[in-house]
Amino acid sequence: MSDSTSEPSVAMARVRAHDEAVSDFNQGIIDEFRANNGTVTVMGFGRALALVHSTGAKSGEPRVNPLAAIHDDEGWLLPASAGGSPKNPAWYHNLKAHPDIEIEYPDDEGGISTAQVTATELTGAARDEAWARFVARSSGFAEYEQAAQGRVIPVFRLTPR
Repeated sequence: MSDSTSEPSVAMARVRAHDEAVSDFNQGIIDEFRANNGTVTVMGFGRALALVHSTGAKSGEPRVNPLAAIHDDEGWLLPASAGGSPKNPAWYHNLKAHPDIEIEYPDDEGGISTAQVTATELTGAARDEAWARFVARSSGFAEYEQAAQGRVIPVFRLTPR
């Protein structure tokens, strides 16, 4: 006979272990980004990441996430791809709840700069055009779209304040 009260605790332990592994992976990327002036060799990111400083939607705690980013004349684009998960990443909810954020980004002089920005979720044709830029950059984004089980992957525009 199984003890059904242990099943939720086993599931929660698995979730915590996954979250800790993701946190460790992200911390390694953050450390490499800062140590190498915005360049990250892991997974071939190069200088195509930004460190997004946000506030937890539920916790109110400060968060830092290394995210793929495209810098252009209007600011930055961020895809909420979550590696193709059928659910939006936690940071998506953070930006929706607290859109005024700070980012660290690789600058044109080979270093790291910071910017105060406002995050706005793109919709319609603007979202589709921005998403196409990520797919053109890496086929991995097209794979994420296939894996997302019908979820339309959100894209944010970060506009300097």
